[in-house]
Amino acid sequence: MLPFEEADIKAATSVALQQVAPGVDPELDEVYEHIKALDPTGRRFAMVLRDTIDQLLNGEVTGRYDWKTLFKTEKTHAGTLVEINLQREFRFADGDAMDYQIAGADVDCKYSQQFGGWMIPPEAMGHLCLLAWADDYKSRWSIGLVRIRSEWLNHGNNRDLKLTIKAGHRDKIRWLWRDEDLPENVLLHMDAADREAVFAVNSGQGRLNELFRRVQKRRIGRNVVRTVAQQKDYMKRVRGNSGSRSALSAEGILIMGDYASHREIAAQLGLPLPEEGEFVSARVVSARAHHQDTAVAVLDGKQWVLAQPDDPAESAPPLPSHTRQD
Repeated sequence: MLPFEEADIKAATSVALQQVAPGVDPELDEVYEHIKALDPTGRRFAMVLRDTIDQLLNGEVTGRYDWKTLFKTEKTHAGTLVEINLQREFRFADGDAMDYQIAGADVDCKYSQQFGGWMIPPEAMGHLCLLAWADDYKSRWSIGLVRIRSEWLNHGNNRDLKLTIKAGHRDKIRWLWRDEDLPENVLLHMDAADREAVFAVNSGQGRLNELFRRVQKRRIGRNVVRTVAQQKDYMKRVRGNSGSRSALSAEGILIMGDYASHREIAAQLGLPLPEEGEFVSARVVSARAHHQDTAVAVLDGKQWVLAQPDDPAESAPPLPSHTRQD
């Protein structure tokens, strides 16, 4: 990656987040509209970026959760994996000269974890580029389109002649999504002492129990479960029948999954709603007089609320039957 001069970094922070006006580049407009139609909310792009980072970390085998622990060769491979995984997700056709063909146009794909660090090859000159950025530390991501012009590039002397877009010309990028929320890497962002306590447990089941005990009211994704359990049957370790859901029930801890019935309970309690492959844990107690103005969920014929720190533990009620959210 080319080094960034201090002036370039300052310029990057001052560039207004403008959009290239529609009509200036009709081919770019067509590609833009096609991609927006494929993924109106950006959720699919966000999940590809999340899953690609998790794929590189390979937590089930390595126990890693931090980008900094990747080998240099793995980081270099990230761009290729993003390119491959986006093509699989959206079924983009192979391009003639570039990576993809989208809406009849050749489009190259470039990824960087450092905003502005996209490495543009000489053969992309004059073509459209799909620029992807995701930062696991900031939990943010962006996707944009730009037509590559020589005058908009920093000219370096790296061996493969790849260039970067000048900070002052990043306003030429037409953003499909800009600075959006990346699904959180909970292990990276949780309290360090809690994380240490989780990984100090010897068994995979015990580590998962400790995770759901210590990380409550936050979405916990499948890859986090996989990394903590480091077992092939990691999802089974969450559910009832001797999984974390059963083990923590006596402490009043509910573990809601991505089923419609579970999401409804999470919504009633004012918790984040688990998306596909996610869980949210929380300690609950039966509603009492001092729980006034508190969100209530009805479970097993009783009213339940999120526990306050001083509320004594009581066994959690059973969750409703599983009906997966479409």
